[in-house]
Amino acid sequence: MRSWFRETTGGLPTTFWYLWTGTLINRLGSFVLVFLAIYLTQERGFSASQAGLVLGLWGVGGAVGTTAGGTLADRWGRRPTLLTAHVGAAVMMLGLGLAKDLWAVALGALLLGLFAEAARPAFGAMMIDVVPAKDRLRAFSLNYWAINLGFACAAVLAGLAAQADYLLLFVVDAATMLITALIIFTRVPETRQSGRAAAAAAAAKAPRGALRTILTDRVYLGFVALNLLAALVFLQHISMLPIAMSDDGLSPATYGSVIALNGVLIVIGQLFVPRLIRGRSRSHVLALAAVVMGAGFGLTAFAGTVWLYGLTVLIWTVGEMLNSPSNSTLIAELSPAELRGRYQGVFSLSWQIAGACAPILGGLVREHAGNATLWLACAAIGVVTAVAHLVSGPARERRATALRRSGEALAPVGATPPTAAQPEPATA
Repeated sequence: MRSWFRETTGGLPTTFWYLWTGTLINRLGSFVLVFLAIYLTQERGFSASQAGLVLGLWGVGGAVGTTAGGTLADRWGRRPTLLTAHVGAAVMMLGLGLAKDLWAVALGALLLGLFAEAARPAFGAMMIDVVPAKDRLRAFSLNYWAINLGFACAAVLAGLAAQADYLLLFVVDAATMLITALIIFTRVPETRQSGRAAAAAAAAKAPRGALRTILTDRVYLGFVALNLLAALVFLQHISMLPIAMSDDGLSPATYGSVIALNGVLIVIGQLFVPRLIRGRSRSHVLALAAVVMGAGFGLTAFAGTVWLYGLTVLIWTVGEMLNSPSNSTLIAELSPAELRGRYQGVFSLSWQIAGACAPILGGLVREHAGNATLWLACAAIGVVTAVAHLVSGPARERRATALRRSGEALAPVGATPPTAAQPEPATA
């Protein structure tokens, strides 16, 4: 166990651990998004379509935020972008909690999505900046572990808090955002390369148009498109799953306990996933993840009791656990160093598009074709995504190899070299 612990956590730079701590604190207060659909339909009295519209506007704001956040991370810097995004999101979170009318709630969700998601590209770019390439698989796995540890605790606590006062959810969420901003302000330095030498090197490599470079990168855009399909399925657990469970007579607290199984399983198993998938084809891992995730959501069509819903959550969580580490390392390897923030922004954009479309499409399918049709369609999308990963995987690996050999990846900033007592695992 000591050897495993050293292999999993040893040799990572100090800045990474401050980012990790900020992630954990932020996710411990991530109450609102988990219960927003229930809050809108039960507390505010909105219809399922209106709730889907609000959640969709959250995604629209997030799409704008990730695009702007990626550009600002490269031009302005990672640190100021993160600070602005977290403080702005805290203010918008309180505003959304105090909003009453549909138009005010919709506007609040739009602006909250913009600020909250603007932090993603800068955070991802900073993680790549400070962690050496050989350590990124376990670093991203550790960060994902922190996300889900916080999520598991937040889901249970939010279910209890929602029974007392829904406004408490918004207040706690805003407070954790401000604490994260304080950690970044006091402990995290800027990691974007600066100075004349770095600027000259970036200018020599930078394409004439960053947007044109990304839009013509068919390999990367194909990868982003497949993530979009997976996200359309995955985000149904936030939008349509709580509504389906409510229709079966299950309480918000029950939904919180069931969805917390997702975080608990990841907390237990995610630390071991890097060793499980090490040395295996990332395309095969991603394909398997898509099938398992689709199967889990597909089985929701037959769920009606707490234990059946819990079983479906456990199944699609396994797919999520396999998907996340391979996704994170591929993004890092397919991103030219001088466009790292923008590439992160484009990938995050796929999540925001899914965040805008998933609740609207899910609501429409559920209302017009039925609950079972929605979940069986999720299973079909999982199979299609798996086949596409198998077909496109070799091209992605050739692109990653070409970027490594061309030397386009800049050396990470402030990385701590490993010691002899801390053996480094091979990358996937």
